[in-house]
Amino acid sequence: MRPLRIGLTLRILGVLVVLGVAVFPLYWMIVTALSSNSDLFAAKARLVPDFSQFGVFIDALAEGKALGWLRNSLVIALGTTVLSIGLGIPLGYALSRFSFWGKAVVTVLLLFTQMLPEALMVVPLFSLFRRFGLLDSLGGLILVNSAFVLPIVALILKGAIDGIPRALEESARVDGARPLTVLTRINVPLIAPSIAATAVIAFFHAWNEYVFAVTFIFTPGKQPASVGIANFIGELGTPIQTVMAVAFMFTLPAVVFYLFAQRHVVAGMTAGAVKG
Repeated sequence: MRPLRIGLTLRILGVLVVLGVAVFPLYWMIVTALSSNSDLFAAKARLVPDFSQFGVFIDALAEGKALGWLRNSLVIALGTTVLSIGLGIPLGYALSRFSFWGKAVVTVLLLFTQMLPEALMVVPLFSLFRRFGLLDSLGGLILVNSAFVLPIVALILKGAIDGIPRALEESARVDGARPLTVLTRINVPLIAPSIAATAVIAFFHAWNEYVFAVTFIFTPGKQPASVGIANFIGELGTPIQTVMAVAFMFTLPAVVFYLFAQRHVVAGMTAGAVKG
């Protein structure tokens, strides 16, 4: 019994350490946001937040910019998630179930796109978006983010579909089900964990994206939070408390989204790694 208790205690301590490492950055953002200038630059760091400074959050929300940035980020992230999954499901299904000339080449090219840095594509995409009137629009950012995250979404879903026995689809076809019905009624429910995992990947990619957002968006009211927070940095000074307050609010929606989908993430990534 004693070795079991020691092992259990060590596991609990390990979990607490990992939890502390994960939560501490959020806690430190709160402490920094709720610190006065004297505490912020004191020789001894303040470890407990000063809630008398809570007005920094109220001021950030009262200005209206922070809420607008968060709204724009949410629209871009959700739009990217829906579009990339909507296109990734049929693409992953096609790569998994259909045989066609150049299939291996298409798969390799999808992997190759993940090696291209975003900065390399800014100039050609800027020229293309200007021609089609997609600059300075949230829809343009949704398109470009979806294009970059779609390959990994499709490949993960392909791996998940590879793990589904073909006999299930054949039985449905014998009963008169059409290919679209087979995909939506049989495959999609079975790969739901993988869809949740890819949704997290797509959401976080679009939520944190900065290069395209700062290049393609000109109107301050259309900027996402990733660009808006960077605008606080000035030549003469940076309101660190305000930056941390807005950054904390910027982090919360992503954390909530992950907690909502996290139960499916591990199962989904494992399913997507099945070799067919």
